[in-house]
Order: sequence, then structure tokens, then C-alpha cells
Amino acid sequence: MAAVDIDVPVDTEPQICNPDDMERQAEGFKEQGNAFYSQKDYSEAFNYYTKAIDASPRTASYYGNRAATLMMLFRFREALEDSQQAVRLDDCFMKGHLREGKCHLSLGNAMAANRCFKKVLELEPSNKEAQQENKSAETLLEYQRMADVGFEKRDFRTVVFCMDRALALASACHRFKIIKAECLALLGRYPEAQSVASDILRMDSTNADALYVRGLCLYYEDCIDKAVQFFVQALRMAPDHEKARLACRNAKALKAKKDEGNQAFKSCSYQAAYQLYTEALTIDPNNIKTNAKLYCNRATAGAKLKKLNEAIDDCTSAIKLDDTYIKAYLRRAQCYMNTEQYEEAVRDYEKVYQTEKTSEHKHLLKNAQLELKKSKRKDYYKVLGIGKNATEDEIKKAYRKRALMHHPDRHSAATADVQKEEEKKFKEVGEAFTVLSDPKKKMRYDSGHDLEEENSFDGGDFDANNIFRAFFGGHGGGGGFSFDSSPDSGPGNFFFQFG
Repeated sequence: MAAVDIDVPVDTEPQICNPDDMERQAEGFKEQGNAFYSQKDYSEAFNYYTKAIDASPRTASYYGNRAATLMMLFRFREALEDSQQAVRLDDCFMKGHLREGKCHLSLGNAMAANRCFKKVLELEPSNKEAQQENKSAETLLEYQRMADVGFEKRDFRTVVFCMDRALALASACHRFKIIKAECLALLGRYPEAQSVASDILRMDSTNADALYVRGLCLYYEDCIDKAVQFFVQALRMAPDHEKARLACRNAKALKAKKDEGNQAFKSCSYQAAYQLYTEALTIDPNNIKTNAKLYCNRATAGAKLKKLNEAIDDCTSAIKLDDTYIKAYLRRAQCYMNTEQYEEAVRDYEKVYQTEKTSEHKHLLKNAQLELKKSKRKDYYKVLGIGKNATEDEIKKAYRKRALMHHPDRHSAATADVQKEEEKKFKEVGEAFTVLSDPKKKMRYDSGHDLEEENSFDGGDFDANNIFRAFFGGHGGGGGFSFDSSPDSGPGNFFFQFG
């Protein structure tokens, strides 16, 4: 049988078995690591310190050096492990305790950092660096305390302030970043909150807290379906995440109730829709954007139910929550128009037109301005007690009733003040009839002209008695009528007769 040649791999690295040789080699790796560290080439320094540890795994200073390198690479969790291993190997290794404390501080563990710095000061009471770092740990604890109080009081601005100061001392603390992001979301500063959460997720895509904050931002921006996806993902990473569980439940309940209200409104079940929107508003007071829409939706249902004042209040609540909500301004302006509060309507339409200069908004504003102008004149329709769409026959009937009611002869036995007031009303009734019974004058009046300002009743040619006589067939002069309110006429009635 022919012989078979077998290639045996040759180990190019010399095998060092002598402990002294291993120590020398480890020291050589350490010196090379120190050189790279001095050159700020921390990645290479890390590699050589690792080789030194592999060669001599019981030497505390090698772990301490690698911890210092990892800190410069902002890999604080790994640096903490190396620091802790260093002090396990040598409890009197002062630099090891100092680095462990710094890692704890950077990661936001102020109490653990405090213990480490106290250990350094036991070993070296005059160590100024440890003294300063210990003060930083105590400052961090105070910011945490202030933030806890602020969160309890829902003073989220204070919490953000405290977390910014805390992060200046503990730059690698994800927990502080999450607290800040959550408070930014609760303050409505969604882009900032999203940015903080996204930075964490880039480093750790399974971070349940960051997933929760991303969902919270979407939830508060009324993107409820997407929000639920993030909450579910957070719960998948951390099944006991109570905030994510509560937010997910609220999001689902809010969407379901809002959709139910919308469906009732579309079915013209306005009372049911009104009630459903009311129930939805109780689910989560913190969801400003969705609640603004719910208030506006309830206002729309309320307007359909003729609850105009309540509808105005609901629109105002929506605007308080979101002062950029154009739909709420439009709805409130229409309610103001329907309740003849024209100045308020003009103010809302002006706000809308300044924001969105569309032809439709311009038309609505001009119409409100016209109605405001008209409201400042005498309202001849109110004088006669008729609607703006009254027919010619209804105008005549109204004039007959009001003219007889306010004719001076009917009040001849009244006091001087009453006579003066009734005479004034009698004249106004005549003016109203003169305008509304004349198609040309009525058209000008309806288009917003003030006929009083245009001197239609000046010059001494207007006489309410002349209108009265002409209407009732041209009989008699002033004082030629007699009025009686005897019981035979029936309560509240009267008749007149020509003298």
C-alpha cells in the first residue's frame, strides 16, 4: 500500500509554558497597549490589553487598563465588569475602585458609585478626584429625587430639566434618557421624544422602555393603530411592563369608543354619538390630540341636537388642547353664527383665514362680517316679530298686529313715559313695514345696507300715522281711532273704530 503524506499545521506562535515567560509576554502586551492608549488608538489598546489578560488572567492592573480603554470607547457596561474583576483580584487596587465608581456614575447608579468613591477615600483619604466624583454622585442623587417629586406632581418640565442635568453626569444612563423622553411626550414635544427613543433603539432594538416611548408618541399624535404595534412589541420584550400594558389598553379602548361614536353619527343617531364621545373623553385625559378631536366631534353632534351653547364650549375645549385645530374654529364660528354672536364668529373666521387663505374661508369671513354689520342696524324683522324668510302676506299680518298694539291712541291713558315709549315703537313698526314691504328697499336691507344711515327716514316726509292710515284704508287722522280693551274683546285683544 502506498504511503499517504499528511500536512500537519505548524503553529507559528511559539508556545510559552514557563510562567515567567508568560508574565514577560503579558507585560509586553501591556506596554504595547499603553503605547496605543497614549496615541488615543483605543481599539488597538483594547486588543493588546486583552492579550495581556489572556496571558496573565490573575493580574488586576490589566483589567484596570482595559476598563480605562473601554471607558474611552463609551462601553461603560463592559468597563464596569473589568473594573469589578480588577478589585475582586486586588481589593486594595485604588484605581480599580475609582474606575468602577466612574462607570457606575456614567450608568446612573449613583449609590453604587458613592460606595466605590468612599472605598477609594479609605485607601487614599486625600484623593481629590475621588472627592470630586463623590460630590457628583451626591448631586446626581439630588436630581433623581427632584425628578421623582416632579413626576409625582406631573411637573414634567421640571423632570426634563433634572434629567438633562443628570445626563450631564451620567451620559450612558438609558433610564434617565427614557424618563426624559416619556416626559417630552407628555409635554407634547413628540419629535424630541422620538429622537431620544430612536437613539436608544439604535443601540438596543429590544429595549422595552424605548419601544414604549415610541408607541406613546404615536398614541398622543393620534396614530393609534401604529402605537398599539409598539406597545405590543414592548410587552413582548418585557411582559411585565405595566406602563406599556396600560397604554395599550387605553389606546384600544379609545379607538373603539371613538369609532363607535363616528358610526353612530354617520347613522344620524346624534344622541348616541354625543354620549359615546362623552365616554371616550374619560378614557385618557393625557391624550391631548385625540381628546381635541373628540370635543370637536361632540360639538358637531351637539349642534345637530340644537345644543349650540354646549357645542361652543366643546369647541373652546378642543382649541385649548390644540390651538392649531382649524376644524374646531370653523365649528365654533358656525355655532356663533347660529346664535347671532357675530363678533365672535368674525374673530374665529379671521383666525382661520389667517392660517389657511382659501376662497371658502374668505367667503365665510365676508359673510360673518356682513351679518355683523347688519346686526348693528335696527332689526326690522325683530321689530315685526317675523323671520327673515317671511312672505309678503306674513309681513302685512305682522304689521297689522304690531301697529295696533303700539298705536298712541291705545295708550292715551298711560303715563307720559309709557306713551313716549309706545310712540317710539309705533314709529319703528312703521319704518320696518315701509322697508320690508318695498321689494327694492327690502333687497338693499337684506344685503346689509343701513337705510337709516342712508337717510331713508329723514327729511320730515316719514310719518308712521300716514303708513297706518294707508294700510287701514285711509280713514281718519291722528286721534281719529278709539281703542277698547273691554272683556268682550277677549283677553289681550282690542278693537279700533273710526271717529
